[in-house]
Amino acid sequence: MTAPTIVSIPVPPPASPAVRLLVWSDYVCPFCYLGLPALEQLQEAYGDRIAVDWRAFELRPDPVPTLEPDGDYLHRVWGQSVYPLAEQRGMTLRLPPVQPRSRKAHEAAAYARAQGRFDEMHAAIFRAFFEDGFDIARDSVLVDLGRSVGLDGRDLAVSLREGRYTALVQDDHQQAQGIGLSGVPATVLVPDQKLGGHPLLVSGAQPFEALAGAVEEVLARGTAKS
Repeated sequence: MTAPTIVSIPVPPPASPAVRLLVWSDYVCPFCYLGLPALEQLQEAYGDRIAVDWRAFELRPDPVPTLEPDGDYLHRVWGQSVYPLAEQRGMTLRLPPVQPRSRKAHEAAAYARAQGRFDEMHAAIFRAFFEDGFDIARDSVLVDLGRSVGLDGRDLAVSLREGRYTALVQDDHQQAQGIGLSGVPATVLVPDQKLGGHPLLVSGAQPFEALAGAVEEVLARGTAKS
């Protein structure tokens, strides 16, 4: 009996998403955390028709002063907006006892992305700050979070110390400024070239229904053209 001939069948590359969502956010922004579940739900609903691309945005980069953790401004914003929205969405947030800079947290998230653990690290940083009150500007805190999601803690520590992803984080922020963004969360829906049309900006921690409506609006352009 002759051996069967093995035929190699080429596997086509995965189709590009019809809509790419560029989401600028900051780890010290409670509304960015409050908007996370809706974006996760959107990914589940639309599958590979969309892609969510998280981008770094520092609300208070050095030397901009950080906020007073126990100041009137934060208590007023949390009382009027953050706590009611958190209750509405079934989330537990606590006003953190510290208001750190977020550069290192973004760099740790960028490291996690390179290791295929971005989603896990992204959520872990938000939880650590807004639920547990950890200082996410500290390397030791970020390294512990990295280990908790399966990252090499020693290599992450070296990455943070050497600033391997500093330029990438700065570039994300500069891109946001270049298109006129001054606050987060900000989601820019970019249609595939086959759909045509201009990007669509959605500002704020919008619910799933609003984000889905924006996606449908962009997808409808392709339907109209066909």
